[in-house]
Amino acid sequence: MTAVHSSLHTSFVRVLLVLAMAVPLGGFAQLASAPAAHAAFSAANGQTVVKVAATRNGAAYKWGAIGPRAFDCSGLTKWSFARVGKTLPRTSNAQYRATTRIAPSQRRPGDLVFFLSRGDVYHVGIYAGGNQIWHAPKPGDRVKRATLWTSRVSYGRVR
Repeated sequence: MTAVHSSLHTSFVRVLLVLAMAVPLGGFAQLASAPAAHAAFSAANGQTVVKVAATRNGAAYKWGAIGPRAFDCSGLTKWSFARVGKTLPRTSNAQYRATTRIAPSQRRPGDLVFFLSRGDVYHVGIYAGGNQIWHAPKPGDRVKRATLWTSRVSYGRVR
């Protein structure tokens, strides 16, 4: 095998390994049928993000904090997603713009839940399933899991 062929073969094997790790249970047919904007972040990654956020249960709320001992709402989401290799912008408004809108019926653990007022995002949390979120609520409170208190939210999936 020539050096060029060996290099191409190695590159091809690497691509196959990356694809194999990215394919969800159910195989390539499921991946091919998934909308492109939603395939980038798997359901398994979403479950991991939820578990990561849960490790911060009880951490203090502090405006502008990005962890690991204190957080504001977007700091918690940014920190949690960073643990699975995803970079999110710093603020909830910027995170809203950086994610793909999904219908409530399509939400799954690991999706972001945005709370809006007059077009501006004022709070963000991580959907945990069962109509619950992990979030850093407000000054004087702590990171916790809570039942969604309103249906007037928007859901975003990390790309």
